[in-house]
Amino acid sequence: MRDVAIIGVSQTKFGELWDASFRSLIADAGLSAIEDSNIAGDDLDAMYVGNMSSGLFVNQEHIASLIADHMGLNPIPCTRVEAACASGSLALRQGILAVASGYHDVVVSAGVEKMTDVVDATPAIATASDIEWEAQQGATFPSLYAMIAKRHMHEYGTTREQLAEFAVVAHHNASHNPRAQFPFEITVDKALNATMVADPLTLFDCSPVSDGAAAIVLCAAEDAHKYTDTPIYVKASQQASGTIALHDRKDVTTLDATKYASQKAYKQAGLSVKDIDLAEVHDCFSINGILAIEDLGFCEKGQGGVVVADGQTRTDGDFPINPSGGLKARGHPLGATGIAQAAEVVWQLRGDAGKRQVEGAEVGLTQNVGGTGGTCAVHIFGREPNNN
Repeated sequence: MRDVAIIGVSQTKFGELWDASFRSLIADAGLSAIEDSNIAGDDLDAMYVGNMSSGLFVNQEHIASLIADHMGLNPIPCTRVEAACASGSLALRQGILAVASGYHDVVVSAGVEKMTDVVDATPAIATASDIEWEAQQGATFPSLYAMIAKRHMHEYGTTREQLAEFAVVAHHNASHNPRAQFPFEITVDKALNATMVADPLTLFDCSPVSDGAAAIVLCAAEDAHKYTDTPIYVKASQQASGTIALHDRKDVTTLDATKYASQKAYKQAGLSVKDIDLAEVHDCFSINGILAIEDLGFCEKGQGGVVVADGQTRTDGDFPINPSGGLKARGHPLGATGIAQAAEVVWQLRGDAGKRQVEGAEVGLTQNVGGTGGTCAVHIFGREPNNN
């Protein structure tokens, strides 16, 4: 298997983008990534696009064909990849595997979602849960994660204030991100006193409904310097599955898929959690960000809320989490999230993240979750080539 490098990245603005269409979002992201990578259209061998639910959100299926056609890239093969909110990372993983195997030399992995074209996105999002045992019984994603939060509070003494602190850090980071949906600061009091969505989660504990797209260009590491002076190298790409329904889990406060994928990723990269300089984690709700910190190994189980309140996850902390603002404040257009996470790590490792820059960042990790943990993808990236 060949080593793989990232040579170009892009992300559109995330938010309620009323003047943008589904096809214009992915075209903008794809073309910007191609421009950033300095490749020509003839260099591109294939595209993989993460998307959760274009049929429900924009009433359009067969989007792989639509995207290749609209971008003027026919007859290049384009494949849609779906794994709920982890669709983007799985599209990235497919691109990495295609290049690593030698089957393709240069590919684009991208993600897109246009969620605001429907009056209520909740039913579409709920299809990522177990429909028969959860959604059809009235469970929504806020209620499912609220149950997880309640159990975590019961087991470990996690407080609403600690959940709010996670949101405060996310918004602080997003205030320095021009692509973020919510680039403004909040306070703990504001988060605590916001509208209750599903007890104990208030509005500021929840990621928003978002439109947006992101894209990444990959090539064989040995060829990367043909295109860029600052390639970022793929150290690990791992994926794991877990139960789709909460009631089938031994412990609803642990995402087994995250633990398994991250352990495999550390082993593949020849690194430990102590070598990770920053991480972009899947904080669709503040409790999920806390679970990620624990399940990835940054702290002991049950201590996620404590380390957040202590400031350890800030950009100048012991292990910076979500310098982009995360899903909570950067935004969460489902299929694009995993790609946007990786793009942020690339900007960080290049030293191009501006006021949210993590000083001295050499190695970064992304964790992207589908549903409430039925799928998880973990990637590790680094500034230096791999030691083979």
